[in-house]
This record gives sequence, C-alpha cells and structure tokens, in this order.
Amino acid sequence: MKICLILDRLRSAHNTGNIFRIAEALGAEIIACGYTPAPPHPKLAKTAMGADRMVRCRTMPDAAGAVRLLRTEGYAMILAAEPGPESVFAWNMQYEFPLGLVFGNEALGVSPEALAEVDGLVGLPMLGEKASINVGNAAAAILYAVAATTQYGVKL
Repeated sequence: MKICLILDRLRSAHNTGNIFRIAEALGAEIIACGYTPAPPHPKLAKTAMGADRMVRCRTMPDAAGAVRLLRTEGYAMILAAEPGPESVFAWNMQYEFPLGLVFGNEALGVSPEALAEVDGLVGLPMLGEKASINVGNAAAAILYAVAATTQYGVKL
C-alpha cells in the first residue's frame, strides 16, 4: 500500500509533526508544500517524536506541482481531503494505488489549483454546526479508513 501525503500550506508545525507520526505508522511519505514546516524544524521535531527522521519528505513550492509530480511517478489516484457534497466518505471510496492524498490548510483548505488537478475528493462526515476538525485528526481518520478498507479488508 504505497501512499504519499501532500501537505498544502499547513501553518502549524505541531499538526505537521502529528501527521509525520501517522505517516510513519502506515509507511507513507510526505511532500510539504508552500510554507508547511518540513524537517529540520525544531517544533516539528518535538511533535513528530523522531518520525521526521524516518519518513521520506520532499518539499515543493505548491501542491498543484506536487500532484503533477506524483502523476509523472505513476500514481494511480490522487485525492484531496475536503468535506462537501462532492466528497466520498473515506470508508466508501474505492482506492487505487499508489495513492496520493492532499491535505490543506485548516482555514483555506486545499488550494484551487491543486483541486483542479486531483481525481476526486474524499472526506469525513461533518454533522456538527462547526463542520471542522483538526487537519492532523482528519489525516489520521482518513488514512486509517484507507488502511482498513484495503489492506485489512475491514468495512467500517
């Protein structure tokens, strides 16, 4: 199960460090785009607890360019993690590998340029009034849904 996470303009080194730990747990790699903190970064290192030294991480100026790069590397499917009526719930998606997943800035979401490049949208149900969760929590839920519905054959 080959997965690459594209992190699009994440502001918080703490959220990014959390995502590095999730990536390490599932054997994913990361492309940090824009101003997303990338190793070596002291606040990222603190939250990542060593995963920043274990996870392959590349940097790119923008997420749209990262999506295009993954296409040249043979990625079968690239999805943006965005809630909305066009999104397929993470456990209902039929994933193809290698898989790219784009996670965006908590305030701005995934850039419009990157959204124009992806194959579709995957999301989580948002039943509350705020309809927002932390990007690290969203990454964990979506990545474990991918693992559960593919590698382990579990349907949630």
